[in-house]
Amino acid sequence: MLGSTHGTLTTDFRARVVACGEQPAPGAVHGRAAGEGDLDVSGRPLHADVPDLDRFFRPESVAVIGASDAEGRPNTGITRQLVDWARRVGARVHPVHPTRSTVFGLPCVASVAELPEQVDLAVLLVGDPLPVVEQLAEAKVKFAVAFASGFAETGEQGAAAQERLAAAVKRSGLRLLGPNTNLNAFEHFRDDLDGPAIALITQSGHQGRPVFTLQELGIRLSHWAPTGNEADLETSDFISYFAERPEVGAIACYVEGLKDGRAFLLAADRAARAGVPVVAVKVGRTEAGARMAASHTGKLTGADDVVDAAMRQYGVIRVDGLDQLQDTAALLARARRPSADGVVVYSISGGTGAHFSDLATAAGLHLPALSTAKQAELHEWIPPYLSVSNPVDNGGHPVGDWRGRKIIDAILADPSVGVLICPITGPFPPMSDKLAQDLVDAAEQTDKLVCVVWGSPLGTEAAYRETLLGSDRVATFRTFANCIGAVRAHLAHHRFTTGYRSPFDEAPRVPSPSFRKAQALMRPGRQLSEYAAKQLLRAYGIRVPREQLVTSAAAAVRAAGLVGYPVVMKASGAHLAHKSELGLVKVGLTSASQIRDAYRELTDIARYEGVELDGIMVCQMVERGVEMVVGVTHDALFGPTVTVGLGGVLVEVLGDSAVRVPPFGEDQARDMLGELRGRPLLDGVRGGPPLDVDALVEVVLRVQRMALELGDELAELDINPLMVLPRGQGAVALDALAICR
Repeated sequence: MLGSTHGTLTTDFRARVVACGEQPAPGAVHGRAAGEGDLDVSGRPLHADVPDLDRFFRPESVAVIGASDAEGRPNTGITRQLVDWARRVGARVHPVHPTRSTVFGLPCVASVAELPEQVDLAVLLVGDPLPVVEQLAEAKVKFAVAFASGFAETGEQGAAAQERLAAAVKRSGLRLLGPNTNLNAFEHFRDDLDGPAIALITQSGHQGRPVFTLQELGIRLSHWAPTGNEADLETSDFISYFAERPEVGAIACYVEGLKDGRAFLLAADRAARAGVPVVAVKVGRTEAGARMAASHTGKLTGADDVVDAAMRQYGVIRVDGLDQLQDTAALLARARRPSADGVVVYSISGGTGAHFSDLATAAGLHLPALSTAKQAELHEWIPPYLSVSNPVDNGGHPVGDWRGRKIIDAILADPSVGVLICPITGPFPPMSDKLAQDLVDAAEQTDKLVCVVWGSPLGTEAAYRETLLGSDRVATFRTFANCIGAVRAHLAHHRFTTGYRSPFDEAPRVPSPSFRKAQALMRPGRQLSEYAAKQLLRAYGIRVPREQLVTSAAAAVRAAGLVGYPVVMKASGAHLAHKSELGLVKVGLTSASQIRDAYRELTDIARYEGVELDGIMVCQMVERGVEMVVGVTHDALFGPTVTVGLGGVLVEVLGDSAVRVPPFGEDQARDMLGELRGRPLLDGVRGGPPLDVDALVEVVLRVQRMALELGDELAELDINPLMVLPRGQGAVALDALAICR
């Protein structure tokens, strides 16, 4: 697997902040990794706590509370499995039951207090684990597993019971898996398989079964953490732990709800630093899916667009189906770092190659045309009337003899090629058998990735079951889509982790001078007027138009002379959000008489509507550019989030926006713009000049600094429109709304 790729954030944003009069916060970390235990400006941790779970997965001693060997009892089968598992891992088992002297031939004690030694792991086969947790605390047990259900997944009463259990666990000092979990952690993991392993995390045990059965295809699994309701140990804890394990090549997750968004990001960041890929199915994309997830685990699902963006931001590969989870995790666990991002499609059928190439190109894979020299080399073995530029069509017959291997080796020798994909739509012995063997043999001699799609619906053929699945160097798939998705994830993961720079390393530790200015402008529990909201932007160096707030018509005329005609006049008042709809905006005023008339009209409308004003704004008129929106909202899971999108009326019409969770750097801010459907507008359209994208990125970064520093004090910020001007002329916040908590 990849080694750690620690790095530092770009210093461009810091330099721009200094240029605007803000000095780097004293004590802030620049150019080095943050220390363990560091806190950001809002007091939140900057590194994940990594629990020492060695004794959970490999205990020396195990207590089974409620153990049974009576036929027909539910606990009997569980006890038997635990005893068998403990023997495999070399752990001593201590059954605990108040009325039994032995269980499966093992001495049984009546209570936790009578355990003959301090145990590493206690498995609770009892309906109410709360009283037992307190006993385990006294016995200094390290870990416990609670299978019992009837907690947060059942509603308010169950949630209250789970809160009591979580509080007791926190007081006890032990770590708890569950409740509402199962036996998946104690499955029989094959020990005869080599290579990097998949570590599995699931909130629903059954949903991990397809990944677990990859062992039958020769793919190693090392751990399975069925987290259940996560009263204590959660998905993030296991991601952090698995990212540190040398045998883990990839982490596969089935997530119904995240317990703590910040903890999840810190865990994903730790995995990214270590170069360990995290592949996740996260349910809750739809309203129906979100309701089902909440009823099953009692968790807050969170806004799916924020979850999706947060996963991309920290390199978590999100997939939709369990088949994609298993195929993508298997490839990422075993494939070596790519030497190039070029993909070549090689087939015995021109139609197959063309079809696969269309799908791969549409998915964003890079299929470079092979050089003229390489094509001439391939035509030594492939008839000249067949296309070999990419896809490579061999016509079928060459794969049946000595030419087949030479073709594969020649393709893999091309320095632009990092991945060779061979779709075999159906078995056609002897050609398909020889082709499969040649691909396996070639894969053993190269560091490049060789993938095969075995399209037969049977899957019983020797070429598939023995030759392809018998190779730990060839990645074999059953569908085009899963192959393309896994290869795309593989290439994207290595691009992301190469030189990975954690945004947490340079998150602000102490408030900046901007924060102190902004805090003085905050009004807890109130919406700021537009004028006050723009003062907040000014505090963070975000440009606003020349403007003045006036309380008389005469003052408005004087202000217009200072601002410069033409001007815009707007009513300004707290709790005034939609001024245009109320007729409280006047545009393009060019004379003193128009100014006086507009002042009277605006104040009359405000009186009629019952709107309390702090004055009338006389503003510079800014026309030339593209209207964007940049804002801050609070997500229930992740806290402050920053959004950028097309602004003005297009916000509601198109909903074209991208979101990130602070902290993030300049690269992520630019990536946000790249996600917008309207991104080409910033490059200039219909002969218009390209716009100042750098200035827009700077506004996004300054807004995220504001979100980080003001934290919960700022409930919402909406800069709309932010007028992005032609390149070199900046960006101007024409309107702003801010709501304080």
